[in-house]
Amino acid sequence: MTAQPDTEAQATPDKPELTRRRLLGTAGAAGAAGLALGAAGATGVYAAVAGPDSGSSPALSTVGSTEVVFHGKHQAGITTPLQSRGHLIAFDLAPGAGRKEAAALLRRWSATAAELMAGRAPAADTGVALDAGPSSLTVTFGFGPTFFDRTGLTARRPVELDPLPPFSSDALDPKRSEGDLWVQIGADDALVAFHALRALQKDAGSAARVRWQMNGFNRSPGATAGPMTARNLMGQVDGTNNPKPSEPDFDRRIFVPAGGAQPWMAGGSYAVVRRIRMLLDDWEQLPLKKQEQVIGRRKADGAPLTGGTETTDLDLDKFGPDGKLVIPDNAHARISAPEQNGGAAMLRRPFSFHDGIAADGTPDAGLLFICWQADPLRGFVPVQRKLDRGDALSPFIRHESSGLFAVPGGPDRGEYVGQRLLES
Repeated sequence: MTAQPDTEAQATPDKPELTRRRLLGTAGAAGAAGLALGAAGATGVYAAVAGPDSGSSPALSTVGSTEVVFHGKHQAGITTPLQSRGHLIAFDLAPGAGRKEAAALLRRWSATAAELMAGRAPAADTGVALDAGPSSLTVTFGFGPTFFDRTGLTARRPVELDPLPPFSSDALDPKRSEGDLWVQIGADDALVAFHALRALQKDAGSAARVRWQMNGFNRSPGATAGPMTARNLMGQVDGTNNPKPSEPDFDRRIFVPAGGAQPWMAGGSYAVVRRIRMLLDDWEQLPLKKQEQVIGRRKADGAPLTGGTETTDLDLDKFGPDGKLVIPDNAHARISAPEQNGGAAMLRRPFSFHDGIAADGTPDAGLLFICWQADPLRGFVPVQRKLDRGDALSPFIRHESSGLFAVPGGPDRGEYVGQRLLES
């Protein structure tokens, strides 16, 4: 996303920035984005001190003041750094609703998302997030395969949305899978994230109804001494060797290029969404050494069992004194490594979840797995097929829901998400 500095949104010693409270009282006086970064996150910084009723109100923290730009080449929430709170929600268009109603809905949703991501409250606001900054809020919209049938656009459904193949580890609940429309919400404040969820649900009105909804979380910014890869609920460092925007082939792997069979998808990506329950009671009974052999990495720092640091390449040919491979042949890290899958790569951007304790006393907890790629048949599918055949981690996880969504490129200013599909 192109950097768009806005000097009016930056604080100076004699010009304090505006809080959400002042924004609410000045009809959006600080509506423009802050200092935008590049593809690694497209985040901008704005907001800080005095509220309308006091000259001594404390400044927003860095967490609260960070803004992500809504408009641009790609939608936000794909390369944006992991947020501490997330909501995933799928909608089905209401009976009788078609292309016209879908376009009106995406227009409403886009307008609301742009306001919320800038730290402003929409009309008829609930007040849930008053006094908070934008807190890295992102809202991302996608279309499921059935959306194209419902809107009479079957001819424009990408082949990349063909159904995922079945996997032996699947125990999928159809009521919590797929959907006509998918929305991903992320923020670094729980109230800001819920505020967006509630606003978008209300915006749906009679045009669409909720099919399923899931809540997730990650570690809060600033909780560790320095930036580090997130951990999942098994305690493992999760996300090592993710593709990086600085890599020369990143865009080719993650985003759909211009000039393809479906021009409206240029700059977009495909999201595979899976609710993966972790059988934590079973996992936690394993000794540390066995856990590390299952994963192929040290639990303490995420480094390969073959040595080095988290970012050290796996030495897949290294044998130990016992004559066995140091990284076992069924270790998760070995099987999922790009070099073991013809270079297949996907950008993993998950949230953890915990939905309470089941009747048998086990935690209903795990990973809301979200991965991004230019083509699921070259990203997710080959890796999952290989994991399905012999991953040592498989006995400790259960895939309980699944969805595949086409996420179009970001809208230009004056556009809404999906306009190039719905109005072309």
